[in-house]
Amino acid sequence: MEQITRFRHNVMQIKSLSDFQGIKGGVHRDCKDVCFVRFAGVQAGLASEIRRMDETMAERMRNGGVIYRRTEQLPGMQPADAAEYEARYRDWTAGQKQTVLTNVCKGDAAYAGMLARGLARVSKLFFSDRAFNASIEKNFIVKLLFWHEFLLADVLREWNGEQSVKLALSNIVRRQEYFFAYLLTLLGCDVLLLQTEGDISEREERLGLSQKVGVGAFGKLNFTEHARPILRREDVRKRPAAAETKKRTEKTFEQLALLASSVVMIAIHDGRGEVIGTGSGIMIGENGYILTNSHVASGGRYYSIRIEEEDAVYSTDELVKYHSVLDLAVLRIERRLKPLPVYQGSGKLVRGQSVVAIGSPLGLFNSVSDGIISGFRKIDDVDMIQFTAPTSHGSSGGALLNLYGEVIGICTAGFDNAQNINLAVGYESITPFIRGFT
Repeated sequence: MEQITRFRHNVMQIKSLSDFQGIKGGVHRDCKDVCFVRFAGVQAGLASEIRRMDETMAERMRNGGVIYRRTEQLPGMQPADAAEYEARYRDWTAGQKQTVLTNVCKGDAAYAGMLARGLARVSKLFFSDRAFNASIEKNFIVKLLFWHEFLLADVLREWNGEQSVKLALSNIVRRQEYFFAYLLTLLGCDVLLLQTEGDISEREERLGLSQKVGVGAFGKLNFTEHARPILRREDVRKRPAAAETKKRTEKTFEQLALLASSVVMIAIHDGRGEVIGTGSGIMIGENGYILTNSHVASGGRYYSIRIEEEDAVYSTDELVKYHSVLDLAVLRIERRLKPLPVYQGSGKLVRGQSVVAIGSPLGLFNSVSDGIISGFRKIDDVDMIQFTAPTSHGSSGGALLNLYGEVIGICTAGFDNAQNINLAVGYESITPFIRGFT
């Protein structure tokens, strides 16, 4: 595909949420059409329309037709994040475009250049009418990079300029947040601002960056039923302070087996309610978030989740995130969970290292097996861990643990005609994918 270097904004007029959902900007030569629209105010039925938009776009995501995010509030940056993004700011100012990229999408030169150009354009416009110095600019760019990864980390693993990416943000009135929304359009995203409580200033309005659709008077938008958010402020990863970090000690195999209570069995149902497959999943967030394989979740209309030593079965249709190339997906159930910790990369994984696999092979709930890491493979540009702990059909989505009880991989594939040759997607891919859920 030809590299995209230009964007045309609001070629087609948006008058409703349905218009925003349905529009797909064309790509001609090096130019892509995008929309940047603000719905200002509240009207009767708006909450229901937003709920329907969430449901419709979630269904389209399942079918691979679009990538959709809706967030009620952009997160604040924690001190632990600052050093990482300040380093990327220094790379940007030095012109090292590829290193500006987040870890999850490094190496894509086309996207790297587009991001660098977008940052330069937004920064020039943001400071066009005010004095600034290097420190002020740094703080601005660092915040843009942080929000950029928060919303788009998983999307950028296989960036495609022709992919339809639609983002909805609520009550963007601060200048920095508004210019971040504009940056998203310079990356090829269609952006909708739901301005129910207030709107941008007259100064920003005069720039003519976004199209305004008057909906009604400003006010509080009360949902009779909370719309299912794709991302929420409280889902942002919380990093423990250094003093809170506990000393890691190896566990016995008996202790590792007890961690099976944080691995679930998943039944996949079709539209008639019939079970069309089973798999496993790993608790990764207290608020009901479960990591599994995309190939486990794909094709399901809803899912039944079983937790060890519980009679209750939790039914859900909340497939809140997925990535077919990484073969990862996140489901959500209405229950508080006890998540497993994900390995943070304190040391390099090595061949011969002992591992434990927990899953539900052939429907045998939470079987535990041990083995070693036998190799490291790259399959379809995804880094995989090869291991010997026995698994079978139904183990997909289960946990691969080190002896500290940390998730180093998610069991993904095995070979029927070979003995104990199994593969897991590694923690390097899992960590950015589940950011916002842990």
